[in-house]
Amino acid sequence: MDIPKISLDDYLYDLPDERIAKHPLSERDASKLLHYSKGQITHNTFSALPGLIPANATLFFNDTKVIPARLFFSKDTGAKIEIFLLQPEKPSTVIAESMLASGSCAWSCMVGNFKKWKDDQILTRILTIGDQEIKLTAKIEDRKNTLIRFDWDNTSVKFVEIVEAAGTVPLPPYMNRQATEEDKPRYQTVYSKNEGAVAAPTSGLHFTEDVLEAIKDKGVITDHLTLHVSAGTFRPIKEENVLDHPMHSEQVIVSKQNVKNLANPDRRIFCVGTTSMRTIESLYWYGVKLISDPNAEFRIEKLYPYQFEKEDLPSRTESMTAVLDKMERDGVEKIHGSTEIFIFPGYSFPMIEGMVTNFHQPGSTLILLVAAFIGEDWRKIYKEAMDNGYRFLSYGDSSFLER
Repeated sequence: MDIPKISLDDYLYDLPDERIAKHPLSERDASKLLHYSKGQITHNTFSALPGLIPANATLFFNDTKVIPARLFFSKDTGAKIEIFLLQPEKPSTVIAESMLASGSCAWSCMVGNFKKWKDDQILTRILTIGDQEIKLTAKIEDRKNTLIRFDWDNTSVKFVEIVEAAGTVPLPPYMNRQATEEDKPRYQTVYSKNEGAVAAPTSGLHFTEDVLEAIKDKGVITDHLTLHVSAGTFRPIKEENVLDHPMHSEQVIVSKQNVKNLANPDRRIFCVGTTSMRTIESLYWYGVKLISDPNAEFRIEKLYPYQFEKEDLPSRTESMTAVLDKMERDGVEKIHGSTEIFIFPGYSFPMIEGMVTNFHQPGSTLILLVAAFIGEDWRKIYKEAMDNGYRFLSYGDSSFLER
């Protein structure tokens, strides 16, 4: 297909600071919910979602767990150095494995006050984990690539425990405040499980156990997959040509049961959040790769989907069957992959028919995704939300969008 020229100006809107939710509501499911279907908009509270989802839907959630990725150290001079964990490099580039590292690991990071941190200078913090005192050190292993090595003096302690003890919640920059104790549980979904995200899959923050039970009681199948949300989710598009915007690679984990549920032609596929959508749509393209190359690796490049004509593509079931066949051949129950998929207007959505999502930043990749999903009506939806007092961004209100 021909990739359309995209002007960022077409995906901007005015978002006053007072409409950005700085704190969560006291009750998760008390948030507003805008429902869009077949061009019609209705307003609800989030607790009404179970009544809106069709009974023949399979609803996918991203069960990634946010890690306290901001680590603060002090130099002898008193200068503060902030280290923001981005991507593990040693002993493994797989997040789940690196979180279980003992004694030492190295991560690519963003570093605040980096110029004041000399190459040979070791930063130190003393942590208390249980009844143990742990010495944690950080040193620069590769300044050019911002690779930071962490060491601690007790090999029975895993890196996930170090981060829990030393780190703070990585709130988005637009909240413009420090994280508090309230954020520890609230910037996390109730079903979070697999540590590794540096930002929450925020559309899931509205779900409560009661809402989840009501969805299941209706006959909706619920399923969980994993995409570890990267810091790239905060990166605004600055490039004149939108297609030049770099998409950070994100790690995904998909189970055999996920693929079987996606392969079922009798179910409609719905997802909670843009991260679940990116995972599921990426899985489709992995199936496309496998049909032509049975040994293809699960790695979806930024513009890979746009080289095909729609009529030449396999069905959802055909693509998922290719993935299942690969898993059977390899004797695995889960597959790990990575995706840079960039979804913008012109994308065809071979998998997803509906999604729950928050209201996103102007001129962001997520606005482009929403515009791709429902077309020009995205402007009508955002105007309705603005006119009806909705709260925006991570701690804000929600929408349920159906194609």
